[in-house]
Amino acid sequence: MALAAIVLLGVNLYVQSQGTQTRIQQELSQRLGTPLTIRRISVTPWGGLKLSGLTIPQVSGRASGNFLNAKAFRLRIRFLSLFSRRLVIKEILLVEPDVIWLQNSDGKWRLPGSTQREDSIVSASEDDATTEAAQSLLPSLSSAPVPDMSPNREKGDEHTSVQFVPEIRRIKVSGGNFRFLDESGNFVAAFEGLQFRSNFRNAVTLEGNASVAKISLRDRFFLQQMRSTLRYDPTQLDLPQMSAHAGGGDLSGRFAMEPESEDSPFSVAIKFRNVQADRIITEAGGPTGMVQGKLEGSFEAVGKITDPSALRGTGEILLRDGQLRQYSLLVALGQILQIEELTQLHLEQAEGKYHVESGVVTVDDLILRSPNTRLSAKGTIAFDGKLQLASQLAINEKIRGQLFKPIRANFQPTGEPGYFAVDFQVSGTIDRPKSNLVEKVVGRDLKDFGSVINSFLGGGKSDRSKKQKPSETPVPSPTVPQPQPTTAPSP
Repeated sequence: MALAAIVLLGVNLYVQSQGTQTRIQQELSQRLGTPLTIRRISVTPWGGLKLSGLTIPQVSGRASGNFLNAKAFRLRIRFLSLFSRRLVIKEILLVEPDVIWLQNSDGKWRLPGSTQREDSIVSASEDDATTEAAQSLLPSLSSAPVPDMSPNREKGDEHTSVQFVPEIRRIKVSGGNFRFLDESGNFVAAFEGLQFRSNFRNAVTLEGNASVAKISLRDRFFLQQMRSTLRYDPTQLDLPQMSAHAGGGDLSGRFAMEPESEDSPFSVAIKFRNVQADRIITEAGGPTGMVQGKLEGSFEAVGKITDPSALRGTGEILLRDGQLRQYSLLVALGQILQIEELTQLHLEQAEGKYHVESGVVTVDDLILRSPNTRLSAKGTIAFDGKLQLASQLAINEKIRGQLFKPIRANFQPTGEPGYFAVDFQVSGTIDRPKSNLVEKVVGRDLKDFGSVINSFLGGGKSDRSKKQKPSETPVPSPTVPQPQPTTAPSP
């Protein structure tokens, strides 16, 4: 025991010496193709080799901070393998890594040293370069160099290079935080509280399980407690069995990405249920309390991480136990026309089908139905928020009979028995929609009256009001029939 303690002390004094630490640091930097800093090195029988305080700087100055800050990097090595030609590394453990990953000019997320390696080895294929990158970190800790196992290496060179061939059994990541930035340094996605455990199938392919406490996509959509099996090779990152929580509901699906390809193409297929609509809208920056209810549906798409306009896919959404509240135009119109359901829609049916292509969401069919009214729409929503929707407001005979006669005439019979509708357009943006619904409901015979209502709702001013002085208040033309107090309230 005394001899073992002396040997352990001697090994630690050796690896912690300035010369040895500098030599290991330089060798690792050379193998990775990027500068690397180590604060401290130690060896214990139970923990193996431990490198503390690892940092790798950013290649580009467009992102603040280092590419990698890690609390510790540990290697557990089978002791007897040190005396053979095959160095067996039982486990690699990366503790609390913080990674800020910047996209390069080719639209790829690549390791800091991968570009330099590819430039220096012109004749090597991309798979060969990736294989060398995966094997380069660990062999450098041995006293002898490691042979290049690339198939492009001449057989004669293998005999002149060295002893150890590494064999990695497992890799683990504990408490990782990853932030992905685009080429301009803008935020794309973040993964917080990453736990990862995997076994190597070969030098470049690994399979395992991953869990992430929180995922943020462009600070607009958030997932919690994501779990999935994982498979990675140089051509694809695949999460085939994803499960997560969003907006208090459940999500399941699959995600696959080609991180080494230009623009990082991906495919996604998800299903969701019991997602709280108000929470999703609020987290995305929308108003609170406008929509109540639980969402369920599905979405399948392919696209490119760096090009939102390349997204193509289809989906559908259903809202269960839905209520539409505080939508100012419908509230005001409902108060004026005495249609109580428009002030707060209790939805018996709320569903939408859509497809995405070339940066535009095309609404194939959108229906919001309450006991006596129906709102429907078809059209497009651009990724920048611009709206172009052909819409229809339909009411049944019960509601129509309560309207002022000139207004009642504007609701025409529809293909659905017992319902009468008026068509209107929705334009503007999602944040500030515009509609000619009031004008369509009021009609030509009450044009001036409609202008007053539009002014009341903030939708514009009539030509008459523009000619008046600022101190004057626009009033309806005396030729306009006045509504009966029992059928419609005064504006």
